[in-house]
Amino acid sequence: MSTEADASPSTPHTLPYGSWPSPITSDLLTQQSVRLGEPQISSDGSYWIESRPQEQGRCVLMFQAFGEDSNAQEVLPTDISVRTKAHEYGGASYLVSDQGLFYVDANDQRVYQWTGTDSIPLTPQGPFRYADFCLDPHRQRLLCVREDHRLAGQEEINELVAIDLDISTPKDVEVLVSGHDFFSNPGLSPDGAHLSWLCWDHPHMPWDTTECWLSPLDSDGLPSNPLLVAGGQGESVFQPQWSPSGQLFLVSDRTNWWNLYRLDEEGLTAITNIDAEFATPQWVFGMSTYSFLSGHEILACFTQHGQWQLAYIDAYQYTCQPLETDFTDISQIQSLNQRSVFLAANPAQASQLMQLSGTLVESMQCLAQSNSTPLDARFISQPQAVSFATGSAGTATAHAFYYPPCNPDVTSPEDGAPPLVVLCHGGPTGATETGLNLKIQYWTSRGFAVIDVNYRGSTGYGREYREQLNRAWGVHDVEDVCAAANYLIDQGLANPDQVAIKGSSAGGYTVLAALTFSDTFKAGASLYGIGDLETLATDTHKFESRYLDTLVGDYPEEQPLYLERSPIHHAEQLNCPVIFFQGLDDKVVPPNQAQAMVDALDRKQVPVAYVPFAGEGHGFRMASSIQRCLEAEWSFYGQVFGFDVPGSIEAVEVKNLSADDPGEQR
Repeated sequence: MSTEADASPSTPHTLPYGSWPSPITSDLLTQQSVRLGEPQISSDGSYWIESRPQEQGRCVLMFQAFGEDSNAQEVLPTDISVRTKAHEYGGASYLVSDQGLFYVDANDQRVYQWTGTDSIPLTPQGPFRYADFCLDPHRQRLLCVREDHRLAGQEEINELVAIDLDISTPKDVEVLVSGHDFFSNPGLSPDGAHLSWLCWDHPHMPWDTTECWLSPLDSDGLPSNPLLVAGGQGESVFQPQWSPSGQLFLVSDRTNWWNLYRLDEEGLTAITNIDAEFATPQWVFGMSTYSFLSGHEILACFTQHGQWQLAYIDAYQYTCQPLETDFTDISQIQSLNQRSVFLAANPAQASQLMQLSGTLVESMQCLAQSNSTPLDARFISQPQAVSFATGSAGTATAHAFYYPPCNPDVTSPEDGAPPLVVLCHGGPTGATETGLNLKIQYWTSRGFAVIDVNYRGSTGYGREYREQLNRAWGVHDVEDVCAAANYLIDQGLANPDQVAIKGSSAGGYTVLAALTFSDTFKAGASLYGIGDLETLATDTHKFESRYLDTLVGDYPEEQPLYLERSPIHHAEQLNCPVIFFQGLDDKVVPPNQAQAMVDALDRKQVPVAYVPFAGEGHGFRMASSIQRCLEAEWSFYGQVFGFDVPGSIEAVEVKNLSADDPGEQR
């Protein structure tokens, strides 16, 4: 745990970049901090999940009744963690309904019903995972996605299934729909007569090609005569959902932008038609960008130019009216009877759970905060949206958010520019946003500049921009992060000799590729990143097992391309210091990826550090891991760039760092 001296001087004084004292410590990221997710709303209050680093990442189901005097409370006993491992990334792990609360236990992955005093198992023991629940009150059953891992050595089987709620006469889980590689979003019409769902198949990801199906249910509750109503090759359908009046809505990118549609007798009718995105890549189950206030009134969120907005949509009038709020990052909208809950953030506020009545944004209520520690706003660096030329010919454009160094207690040195950290978001199909991120402010308050890049292939800028990374991963993203760094260097906003690049997972691959195939960066930090594309293509979980067919090329037919773009096969070109962080239980990017890169650099006598975390998977959940990761990275930069890091920060061992290198931790 950090014991960094945080005392602020009464008068600002000049200190070298990178070593400024800051109140934003690694402790701050975990103490009184939680990860908020999966909000739901019921007739009597709001529910959500809190993932708590201080409790080893336990996912706690919370509830707060309506009313100003009510308080949030835990719903389940303290030994229960609510989380599904379906698709490894999970999501939609519980359901609140008029007929009870249903959830997935993180320990055994079974589905349980909570009676208020006891948990009753509804599914058998076995290698199954469940997610994305929908209640069928007409037949007393739960509809959901099941991931079946019974066939050892083969891909798991994904199906839509029905779970009987009558525990007095236990029945087997019944398969409703099968035959596709993936399913999501089972939805039942209000009258119980029709079932809708999404499905897709290898090699597509859900943001590439999905299909929306609609089927009547027969007397046994089984789909009969299903009809494809949207989607297909080159079209991504997102969040099919029934309105209270019994009409099916969905989001489609058939016009380049993810817009909202309604299924009518003659086909799909566009409810919105603007150059904006009413969807986000479906990495987890249960993502929601719109919900119904009534049969035709919709509360929605959309993103333009990297900024999310709240909107009121009248599906009868085909109008979309933005609602003015202070938020720039909005997600997970859930509504019922003119009440809504959603997650929201802005550059000064980390993620919060907000409750809204109708469209009265001036009376919004905050139910929960991801970080409740008061923070002096003077230490918060404000993001600046930038776009810059990129590509081999300089004719393409990429986007980013630039954060300058910010600390009211320090005066910047008159000569020289600050060190720079270039951030690569994960995915790579994803986007960076502008909600308060203390992991960014950790660096800017210490005298670093940060640029957070939405390289070509990112979401939020239309399908055409998203597809610019197809068959170009390791090329276009690398060009864009290099262009971002040079954009700031050319303006005198970054020290060209102290430019680092950092990313996790797929962003970690961009880090290693940029360090290997360019000379822009002087150091790098890879968090559970990818060094060997071929290994990733053959040794990862089902959900992403064919992802690289689109991003790189067909495997194994185009194996030479995988070898050409894998940093592990070109380690002789990587000559600057790198630090690696890796969870030893990672099933998405196995630890052998990091170990192979560490060994290759060590053999070359290149400065390298390796920080593994036992008990961590893909993404770090424990407070100790989150804190150590940041502090070790700061120690690493101090040693390789030659600035002071407090002795209270545990130094990380950087192998092969000689006396000729810039510096070492003081």
